[in-house]
Amino acid sequence: MANPSSLPRLSKDSLLPDKFDPYRESLIVEEKTIWPEELADVPVEKRGMIARQLHANAAACGHLEYVRLHTGFCRQITVTQQDVSRLEANT
Repeated sequence: MANPSSLPRLSKDSLLPDKFDPYRESLIVEEKTIWPEELADVPVEKRGMIARQLHANAAACGHLEYVRLHTGFCRQITVTQQDVSRLEANT
């Protein structure tokens, strides 16, 4: 058995996104949208609209995570350039 201290540590940034999960979706009690630095040029007035569209169709998001809370799950979406491009193309 491997010694836990000898196992590689994963940083938060190195974790892989989750796959869309209908079961966890039914238990969502909170939504969070993370805007990375590379998308700092997206105007604040567009961010709200983009975030609503992403959470409305979470299965299509490029980076989706489910964070376990005491009362359910938080759907956490980290916005990607591909998400923004896809949504802009649809409008």
